[in-house]
Amino acid sequence: MSKSELAREANVSPITITRIEEGMPCRMETKRKILLALGYSLSDAKKIFSE
Repeated sequence: MSKSELAREANVSPITITRIEEGMPCRMETKRKILLALGYSLSDAKKIFSE
């Protein structure tokens, strides 16, 4: 899945995805949207986000 596809599926901007990839913080709601767009459950957050 491309960055722009993920942004579209998660209903966030591609800039947001780039910032997260660079290690910048994001809101919990944004993490939730990304997890669900990737097909993960909320309990998988630590696998995806390193915080």
